[in-house]
Amino acid sequence: MLPTDSAFTPWLLGAVLVALLGILGWRAATKDRREYQRFKRYHSTQRRQEMFRKWLFESMGWFGGSALVVLVIAWDFVPRMLAQVETWPPMEWFRGLLAGSELASGLIVGGAIGLLIGLIALVFFGRNSTEVPTIGDIHALLPRNRAELKFGWALSTNAGVVEELLFRLAMPALIFGVFGDALLAISVSLVVFGALHAYQGVGGVIGSFVIGVVLMAVFLATGNVLWAILVHALFDLRSLVLIPVVVYQVHLPEEERRVKAEVSEDSVNSLPE
Repeated sequence: MLPTDSAFTPWLLGAVLVALLGILGWRAATKDRREYQRFKRYHSTQRRQEMFRKWLFESMGWFGGSALVVLVIAWDFVPRMLAQVETWPPMEWFRGLLAGSELASGLIVGGAIGLLIGLIALVFFGRNSTEVPTIGDIHALLPRNRAELKFGWALSTNAGVVEELLFRLAMPALIFGVFGDALLAISVSLVVFGALHAYQGVGGVIGSFVIGVVLMAVFLATGNVLWAILVHALFDLRSLVLIPVVVYQVHLPEEERRVKAEVSEDSVNSLPE
């Protein structure tokens, strides 16, 4: 870990920050967009699974690896950043409101879980629809069969871990180490998190930014990134596992799904006009 009181530390952290933002910006502007457009044209489940596997390991390497490296050198700035957050008037008011109780963490976490339950309810209410609304252009990502479903689980769980470590913990600590401003650190990390979903279109950027705000609130209110990891993973599991299973029934064998679809079509055709 770099010494927090050294005059050279902000400069070294600044160099790491520039390199990290440069790599992430390049991926968002070129690589991710290009690969996703190609992926949307895939019809073979084998090629889709190969891309899922590639994205999974790249995410572990790039996001997870970057988070670990940054946390090793900037970990001492995490408590300093959180201490500054505690001095914000809204946070002081929130802590004072719940002083002497154990509701502070539970209120924010409960609100995030409540939002998630609402999104899950929309899935069940729309299970008979031909298409369920999603945040951003992610329909191509939804698993289409049982073999792809395992990647839905893996990608969701991995994203919850590595993206929270990077965007809720490591990047804010890195920016704080350079500028000493918690608000700037948190704001920039939220903007970067939203921008990295540019391949999903404007809706994906805005939706990801809003979700990032919710996850950041969970982290700051609890002081524990594990809660943010859990909520993030649940959000992604809703999209990449729950929707495919409830709406498209991809967990069923292909033959069983085909028979159900034919029965459903026959039922509709038999209705009186």
